[in-house]
Amino acid sequence: MKTECGISRRNFLQLGASVGMLLGLSRFKWAEAAALPDYKALVCLFMFGGNDGHNTVVPLDSTQYNAYVAARGALALPQNQLLAISDPVQGPFGLHYAMPELQALYTQGQLAILANVGMLVQPTSYAQFSLPGYPLPLNLRSHADQVVQMQTGIPNSSGSTGWGGRTLDLMEFSYAYNSTTAFPVSISMESPALFCAGSIVQNVMLQPGNDLDQDAMNLYPPAALQARAAAQAQMVSTTNGNAIIDSANAAMAGALALNPLLKSAAGTVAFQKPFPATDIGGQLQDVARMISLNAQLGVGRQVFFCSLSGFDTHGGQSYQQWDLLQQVSQALDAFYAATVQLGLANQVTAFTLSDFGRTLQPSGSGTDHGWGNHHLILGGAVKGGNIYGKFPLMTNYANFNASNDDYADNRGVMLPGISLGQYGATLARWFGAADADLNGLFATLPNFPTRDVGFVS
Repeated sequence: MKTECGISRRNFLQLGASVGMLLGLSRFKWAEAAALPDYKALVCLFMFGGNDGHNTVVPLDSTQYNAYVAARGALALPQNQLLAISDPVQGPFGLHYAMPELQALYTQGQLAILANVGMLVQPTSYAQFSLPGYPLPLNLRSHADQVVQMQTGIPNSSGSTGWGGRTLDLMEFSYAYNSTTAFPVSISMESPALFCAGSIVQNVMLQPGNDLDQDAMNLYPPAALQARAAAQAQMVSTTNGNAIIDSANAAMAGALALNPLLKSAAGTVAFQKPFPATDIGGQLQDVARMISLNAQLGVGRQVFFCSLSGFDTHGGQSYQQWDLLQQVSQALDAFYAATVQLGLANQVTAFTLSDFGRTLQPSGSGTDHGWGNHHLILGGAVKGGNIYGKFPLMTNYANFNASNDDYADNRGVMLPGISLGQYGATLARWFGAADADLNGLFATLPNFPTRDVGFVS
C-alpha cells in the first residue's frame, strides 16, 4: 500500500493551498501585541509512510546485534557503519549511519530516544493482544487510520481535532496564553494537518518560502501600485452581504496583514548554520523564522507541523531510508542551531511521529507495516543522551513465544510498551498543561500508570 493519507499530499497542496491557507487566516484581527516573558513551541516532524525504527536505532550489545542480523538478513546495517551512542541503563546502541548530526546532539545531551511507542487503548501484553474482543486501536497497520490516530491521539478514526490543537486550546483559553496576539499560533507547513486543529484554535497552512507576496502588485510607476493597493484594501474591508464573499474578503485581509510580518522574519534573520536545501530543511527554516517573531508579537505558545514523505519502504529500503534520514538529521541539526542562536533552545522542543513502525523480518528489499516505533525528541529542555522506555530485545524475536511482550507476531512487529497518549502527555506537561488537564487531552491516559515518561524537564 502506497497511499499515505487517502489523497496525495502534493496534489492536495496544489489544489487547495491558497484556499486552505486563507481560510485559516480569516479569523485573525491584526493588532500590535505586548511581548510575553514565557514562550514555548512544539514542533512535530511527521515521517509519512511508517519509518523503519529497527534500522533507525540498532542494539550494539553483541548478543542482541547478532540476533538483529539473523532477523534482518540483507537489510541489517553493518556494525562498523552504525553511529555509536549509549544509554546508561540499556547499554550500547547505534544510530543509522545517515544521522551523524543527531548522533552528536544525542552525545551532547540535546536529543533523546523514546523506544517502542505506538497507539494503544490500554497497556497490552502479547497474551491480551491475542484475546478476542480485547480493546485495540482501530485498523492497526492501515496508513489512513494510523496517520489520523497519531495526530488526534484517539485510537479510532473519528477524531476531528488534533492533540496539538487541543493543547493550544487549553493554553489559550484556560491559561490565557496568546490572548494578546493576533499572529497564527497553530501552523502547518505545506499542507493542512489534523494535528494542529483545535476546537477553537484554527490551523493555518503556509508554504515554505512563500511570504504571501502578490504577483499582481508588481507594478510601475509607484503611483499605480499605490492605487491598486488602496483599491484592494477598500474591497476587502467592504461588507458585501454575501457570506462567501465576506469570508473570502476577511481571509484576504488577514493574508495582507501577515505578509509584512513573514517578509520581516525572512529578511532580518540570518542563521549562522545554513539549513539544507531540502523540502524539510525549508519547512524547518521557516518555522525558525516564525519562532523568532514571538517576542515582537506577544506569542506565548505555538504548535508547528512539518512533514516528510516516502517512508513506506516495501522495496528499495536501504537507499531510500538512508536518503530520508539524512534529510531529517541535517534539517533538525540546523533547526536546533537556529533555536540556540535565537536564545530559545530551552523553549522549543521538536519531536517525530510516523504512521507506525515496520516489521523486523524483511520482505524482499523492504519491510511491511508494523506497530510500535522509536521516536526522536530534540531541544534544550530535553533530558538527552538517554533512551526512554524498554528497548525490545532482538533475542526475544529469535525465541518468539507468547511469554514475552516485545513483539506482537513472528514477523517482528513491535508491541508498543509506551502509548502515544503517554508520549503526548509528557510534551503537553512541558508545554504548560497541569496534570489535571491531561485526561482531557488524551482520553486513554487514565488507563496507564505512568503519565509522564520523563524525557523533558
